[in-house]
Amino acid sequence: MKRYRNGEIWDFEHEKIAVGGAFIRENSIFNVNKMNHSGRKVILGIDGGTTSTVCVCMPLIPFTQPLPDPLPVLARAVAGCSNHNSVGESAARDTLEQVMADALIKSASTRSAVQAVCLSVAGVDHPTDQDRILNWLREIFPSHVRLFVQNDAVAALASGTMGKLHGCVLIASTGTIAYGFTEDGREARAAGAGPILGDWGSGYGIAAQALTAVIRAHDGRGPQTSLTLGILHKLNLSSPDELIGWTYADPSWARIAALVPVVVSSAEAGDLVANKILHDAVQELSSSVKAVVQRLDLCGEDGKDYFPLVMVGGVLEANKRWDIGNEVMNCISKDFPGVRPIRPKVEPAVGAALLAWNFLMRECHQEPLTSYYS
Repeated sequence: MKRYRNGEIWDFEHEKIAVGGAFIRENSIFNVNKMNHSGRKVILGIDGGTTSTVCVCMPLIPFTQPLPDPLPVLARAVAGCSNHNSVGESAARDTLEQVMADALIKSASTRSAVQAVCLSVAGVDHPTDQDRILNWLREIFPSHVRLFVQNDAVAALASGTMGKLHGCVLIASTGTIAYGFTEDGREARAAGAGPILGDWGSGYGIAAQALTAVIRAHDGRGPQTSLTLGILHKLNLSSPDELIGWTYADPSWARIAALVPVVVSSAEAGDLVANKILHDAVQELSSSVKAVVQRLDLCGEDGKDYFPLVMVGGVLEANKRWDIGNEVMNCISKDFPGVRPIRPKVEPAVGAALLAWNFLMRECHQEPLTSYYS
């Protein structure tokens, strides 16, 4: 197994550990793991996005038992962005390796205890992306560990379906994507190409349009809007002219997307510009879901078949009078009355761990997998 490039991140596997009230130093990872919790086997689930990366460590639940409720989580670790399209491949890998090590430290486990890793990360859009990450993971983990790599949308879907790949997921947070699977393994996606290529239903897209509306109003090219005062107050600025410097000082997607609550508040107060921005976002998000549903025929020939739609992300949270998620559902259900909305009870990182558990169970039953794995 590889030691981290700075020689520190995996050193905990060789440090002193408490056994029976005494501290013992062991140089063998296997022996440390054997002493630690009687060789408990674990699974790692990682959800890596543009804003943050979460890793959970769960015990390997016997396949003969139903999944318990609540699901047991031994440890949870959080780090920064792991989308290689945003921060570069080296920084993304550093973040992923750090968050996995942190989760194992917190769970008093080591890499030898790991039976499977499901890494579900933004920016994995092609088999070459998955192969590259798989090769990197193989350098880190022992050969017995089963490795699965997915787009982060797949873990979000699994968080609502308890690890089963069927139905559609809509993510709308900093970015947005719609992703779907059929029961026979076909898959399709829409959006998720980033703000430059038109993810306008995302938090970034909503906020960027709001900033544009403020500048247009200031110039006299667009209607006046309460977004001006709301955004200036939020950012502690005195003039729309200062927005230019603020925006380009750090044009990160998450930083811009953090302005979405101002847009929602302005829309709730009756601002026409803010309302149009949100209505346009609803149409964009709905069209992404509809495209996936139609391509996979999830709704059946008559358009009325049942299918789950997992809804994830801060843009879709139902905590405002202007409820974007509810408006999206109303729009979709007009065309597909069989849609069943699901708001997950567990986070996507747990969904990734459930994917790993289901993949392992299928292997034990010699069923074909519907996903890239190693």
